[in-house]
Amino acid sequence: MSYNVIVIGGGPSGLMSCIAAASHGAKVLLIDKGDKLGRKLGISGGGRCNVTNAKELDELIRHIPGNGRFLYSAFAHFSNKDIMAFFEGLGIRLKEEDRGRMFPVSDKAKTVVDALVSKVRSLGVDIRVNSPVRRVLYSGDRVEGVELMDGRRIEAESVVIATGGKSVPHTGSTGDGYAWAEAGGHTITELYPTEVPITSKEPFIRSKELQGLSLRDITLSVWNPKGKKLIEHEGDMIFTHFGLSGPAVLRCSQFVVKALKQFNVPTVRMTLDLFPEMSVDEVYNHTLSLSKADPKKQIKNVLKSAVSERLLPILLNKAGIAEDVTYDNIPKQPWMELAKLLKAFPIEVNGTLSIEEAFVTGGGVNLKEIDPKTMQSKLVSRLFFCGEILDIHGYTGGYNITAAFTTGYTAGMSAAEEHS
Repeated sequence: MSYNVIVIGGGPSGLMSCIAAASHGAKVLLIDKGDKLGRKLGISGGGRCNVTNAKELDELIRHIPGNGRFLYSAFAHFSNKDIMAFFEGLGIRLKEEDRGRMFPVSDKAKTVVDALVSKVRSLGVDIRVNSPVRRVLYSGDRVEGVELMDGRRIEAESVVIATGGKSVPHTGSTGDGYAWAEAGGHTITELYPTEVPITSKEPFIRSKELQGLSLRDITLSVWNPKGKKLIEHEGDMIFTHFGLSGPAVLRCSQFVVKALKQFNVPTVRMTLDLFPEMSVDEVYNHTLSLSKADPKKQIKNVLKSAVSERLLPILLNKAGIAEDVTYDNIPKQPWMELAKLLKAFPIEVNGTLSIEEAFVTGGGVNLKEIDPKTMQSKLVSRLFFCGEILDIHGYTGGYNITAAFTTGYTAGMSAAEEHS
């Protein structure tokens, strides 16, 4: 049987691509190697599925540091506002949470997955699961269809590759599509982990004395070896047995990866600001006043009202202050050093967990080879790409799934229009 459009990959971009193509009149086949569609979608947003982000477009793009500007044309077809309207149209009520994150009121990713799959089925899309693809078939500079692992060949006028990246491989994202893209003459930019926990061999990490310690509303910064601040992110974090994790850490991770590679160094420095709303002088005066208010008390007991009790001994030791000092004996210069540490506690980090353990893959199909208005290859006629296989990545918080939905919709719509 021949189809107008074959979509390979049943994740968010693939499902949306099917919906767009079928809605625009194409006969569509969806092929997925797994036994279940939408597996990565089902675990997104902590199992609640953060379907998009409500920020204004320019701000949204700013939160997709990996080539987000490439998406302007796609957003003209299907923006974050359109994504919200689409799901509301499927009967899924949404709610906005902190930082613009949009979730289903049900708080269940299954609600979103089921609605998408039902929409795909209602549009008459043929679905083949447990059908791994061996290769995409090319004839000269145009696509012809696909060949499955069992040797069957399926012809199509257009093919959409929506196979994802290499992160979270247990959901099926194992990087299959990169080889098919290269077979069509495309360049794959270097792959690397993003939105991933960071590793460190600092003594306080190796000793595990801070393991499990969560810090809220802090600011983390990444510095290059020349002392230039590369990025700063506010939010929450947690110390782990191998290093650092949590939302603020994940957002910093790609900058750590890039700095280590660019400067060819074993570690880069991060700094932790425990009092983002205060200056160093204000922290100095604030902590001093706490001690002054209880002058007989040892400072380790005074300061635990303002600083984590587990972190305090490390800070005091670095500042050269004895834990049992009381207000009358506080050394002024070391106290200033303590204030500086509270504003910029240094952490040498040496890398991240692997790309398979990352939430998002950095790198992918080179965007210079893709038409941003259609997601069609500039090298192979009627071959389209969408989702994480492209060299596009954003922060967690609904940005990556937004990129997946908008590129998926654009690719599916454009593929269908080739046959209208």
